[in-house]
Amino acid sequence: MAELPHHRRLDGLRLAHETLAALGARRRRAAGPRAAVTEASARITPSRNQLFLAYLQIGLTSFGGVNAWARRFFVEKKGWLSEQEYAEALGIGQVLPGANALNTAIGIGTRFHGATGALACAAGLFAGPMILLAAVASLYDSYGQLPLVRAILTGIAAAAAGMVMGTAMKMATKLRPSLPLWAIGLTALAMAVLRVPMPYVLLALAPLGLLAAWHETR
Repeated sequence: MAELPHHRRLDGLRLAHETLAALGARRRRAAGPRAAVTEASARITPSRNQLFLAYLQIGLTSFGGVNAWARRFFVEKKGWLSEQEYAEALGIGQVLPGANALNTAIGIGTRFHGATGALACAAGLFAGPMILLAAVASLYDSYGQLPLVRAILTGIAAAAAGMVMGTAMKMATKLRPSLPLWAIGLTALAMAVLRVPMPYVLLALAPLGLLAAWHETR
């Protein structure tokens, strides 16, 4: 799929997040005024520097599982986003072209501070790994084929895969999706196992997901 220009990606993410924010507000109104007041009073808006440092830390510590670490940081550790808000940002990042971790970071930054917040998150995400990559690349050329090094990298990859699966289970448990959404998610998982191309997955399941989400907000 063709890569979108950066300014168009920001515009698309902003529009998508505004739409999802409106849906979230509708859910909160349906839950009652007391729930809305409690959530609003507990919400903390991080600064641009905090967003940069957050993604700098995430980028330096997330071995193969950026989104899993980002969820733990933003939802569990800092409480800057609710489980639902992070799921929305992650969902948008997954369906747009490009790296989903970068898309999610841009979406989170846009949610808090617009384009400057998006740049802060993106810069933090890449600053640390780029410096480390430059240092490690030369060492890998010399030692990457050693059995011990290959075993360590294989172990890291397995741990990252397990962390992603664990994060998915946590999100599914806390969000408590309805049966139609469970069916859509399991169908997407089956299509991934069968290696169905992503454009076909989106064309088949995105309309069903939108219809199910719309039905839940009625």
